[in-house]
Amino acid sequence: MAFPKNFLWGGALAANQCEGAYNSYGKGLSQQDVMPKGVRGPVTELPTNDNLKLVGTDFYHRYKEDIHLLSEMGFKVFRFSIAWSRIFPNGDDLIPNEEGLIFYDNVINECLKNNIEPLITLSHYEIPLHLCKKFDGFKSREVIDYFVRYAETVIRRYHDRVKYWLTFNEINVTLISPLLGAGVMTEKSKVTEQDKFQTAHHQLVASAKVTEIAKGINSNLMIGCMAASAPRYPMTCHPKDMITMMESQQELDYFIHVHCEGKYPYFAKRMWEQNNVKLDITSEDERVLQNTVDFISFSYYSSKVVAYNENEYTMANGNIMRGLKNPYVDYSDYNYPIDPEGLRYILNYLYDHFHKPLFVAENGIGAKEELVEINNEIMIVDDYRIDFHKKHIQAMEDAINEGVDIIGYTTWAPIDCVSAASAELSKRYGFVYVDRNDDGSGSLNRYKKKSFEWYKKLIESNGMEK
Repeated sequence: MAFPKNFLWGGALAANQCEGAYNSYGKGLSQQDVMPKGVRGPVTELPTNDNLKLVGTDFYHRYKEDIHLLSEMGFKVFRFSIAWSRIFPNGDDLIPNEEGLIFYDNVINECLKNNIEPLITLSHYEIPLHLCKKFDGFKSREVIDYFVRYAETVIRRYHDRVKYWLTFNEINVTLISPLLGAGVMTEKSKVTEQDKFQTAHHQLVASAKVTEIAKGINSNLMIGCMAASAPRYPMTCHPKDMITMMESQQELDYFIHVHCEGKYPYFAKRMWEQNNVKLDITSEDERVLQNTVDFISFSYYSSKVVAYNENEYTMANGNIMRGLKNPYVDYSDYNYPIDPEGLRYILNYLYDHFHKPLFVAENGIGAKEELVEINNEIMIVDDYRIDFHKKHIQAMEDAINEGVDIIGYTTWAPIDCVSAASAELSKRYGFVYVDRNDDGSGSLNRYKKKSFEWYKKLIESNGMEK
């Protein structure tokens, strides 16, 4: 069976990792502008020159060139995010920044001119710094209304041209990194489990409120959730490992269940009791949460192995979600597990549990790469990337053949960008190389990698020619 005729092939980028122009054209600061080393480093009072995200890959000034490259590959969809602080510089402003709105008008129109469907993420690890400092981000219930005002502003502006919307990127990461996921500025060691779960609740309420408003603006809009998915495997078949695996998997299901079912799952009570959490849930919260999403999107980079006694085993690396070393899968240069069958598994798992169309919103492999000249052409020979995507796309096709409803696939990231986890540029994911280095040097010129032509042919054949 071939991929569906209208399957959405494309790629995904985030504003804070590619746009640059961090303090220009009316934009305010976000928490990303004071995280020069990503989630692994310190938070600074003001932006510092070693923060590569301040320039990114200069998408702000080069969006036409970049979208043309995506069009050349035959993209059907381009997932990108709007920088909230480009629209409301402080987050609590009364009037939006028109320059910011015009910029995204231009990006959307350029996509449509090239027959590319925009898929917009409203909050991709980016919250106005003023809200982070004043309210501790989404730890405060007050931030819900500011997010809703921002979201309503852009949805009203673009709803006639943008059908597909995601509310929060990888919303479950709030429990792992409250600063990255929710703008919580309090030192991580001082953020309690109560704080994390209450913050996540505020985001879930905000997401549902936006879903309700979006449907009121245009009932044809498709609103999705987005979670970081790493399917859990038990290290052994010991019953305690199985229970550990079940409980770990439920941490992911917790968020998707609320988005899809409009209420917390039965196992939430156990999670709250184990973490000494007593959520402040109002009757209005309960009503709002009933505004469920139309589809589930998720990132998939690798699976995660867990065990009851994890200290007995070696840890593997990962972007944000780390697990134990799996002896049965391959590993990237960064010691990340490579597990295509895990994608097939999680697709079946999510469809079986939630019965919603699925969208693979991120999937890719990072590698250190250098430009080479072959037959007078400057390029990157990235056969490992081709192999990675080929195997994951085959796993996705297997899931479709098994009856799973998958509507799209956006790779991370079609054009090299700054890493969210480590804020480096040397970990490259793209089909297009950007000439910029970790020390900030480079021309910012774009060069096609070998995988560029491969992905182009794959899209042309609708997944048949791998």
